[in-house]
Amino acid sequence: MKLSNLSVLAALPLMAASALASAQTHGPQDEGRRFSDGSRVVCEKVEVARSSKDPNRIAGTAAGAVIGGLIGNQVGGGNGKKLATVGGAVAGGAVGRNVQGNSQERNGERVVETRCERVWR
Repeated sequence: MKLSNLSVLAALPLMAASALASAQTHGPQDEGRRFSDGSRVVCEKVEVARSSKDPNRIAGTAAGAVIGGLIGNQVGGGNGKKLATVGGAVAGGAVGRNVQGNSQERNGERVVETRCERVWR
């Protein structure tokens, strides 16, 4: 019993090392590197947006939904008024999310990153 526990404990570092080897990442210093299976590392420069304080656009969605719901509430009467309120909130949320996304795209900080991947060709 003790021997099997020791063998399991001894195998853990080997399993961890093999998991790390399979999840290997490549950087710019590896560009052009070729592997025995015919694959190689290819890098490219990609422009990405940074420092967005609200990447899920929650503020724009919430503000749009509130404004849309208020406007929808002004339309119709009875059950139609309830339906217009819900429809206005949904439409306003979608518009608010879109407006915030466009604003973040225009005003956000842009940086160029080098991304590398292993390709098989």
